[in-house]
Parts: sequence; C-alpha cells; structure tokens
Amino acid sequence: MSKKIGDFLRQAEKLQTELKKAQDGLAERTVEASAGGGMVTVVANGKLEIVSIKIDPEVVSKDDVEMLEDLILAAVNEARERAQELVMTEMSKITGGMNLPGLM
Repeated sequence: MSKKIGDFLRQAEKLQTELKKAQDGLAERTVEASAGGGMVTVVANGKLEIVSIKIDPEVVSKDDVEMLEDLILAAVNEARERAQELVMTEMSKITGGMNLPGLM
C-alpha cells in the first residue's frame, strides 16, 4: 500500500471517529418550535426525534380538533427542520463543508 493511500485511510478513520462523537453529542442537543403563537410547542433533538410536545389547554376544544391537529403538525415539522439544520451545521464543522453522501 502506498503512503498516500495509507494517509488517506487514516484521515478517513479519524473523520469517521469525529463524526460518530458528534452524532452522539447531537442526541443531547435540542431545538424548539411552536405554532399558533405558542399554543403548541415541540422539542426535537439532534437525532431528529421529537422529545416533547406541549399544548396550551386553551387550544384544546372538542369542537375544533382539526385546528389542534394542524398546529401540532406545523410545530412538529418546524422542529424537525430546525433539528436537521442543527445536524447539518454541526457536521459541516467536522467535514469542513464537504458533502458526504450517506451522512444523513
């Protein structure tokens, strides 16, 4: 094996280790999004998991379930987008902005 290939493999292994550490750390980082002026708030983590949903009791009405569903959906989608942005930002710090297929 040539020296260049060996160096490349060592760099790839180092990058893989750094990415794994970053991904593990992202599980502890959270983002928050709300809809309806704060009537529904959703928190997601860096693993793109929804970790909590808070609903203002004033928005809960059996006569308007559809509005509540829309607010929850909007807040969940916004939280997911913010979590994806968090992940992309953190990963680009490690990769130097390189686009690595399969990273996400």
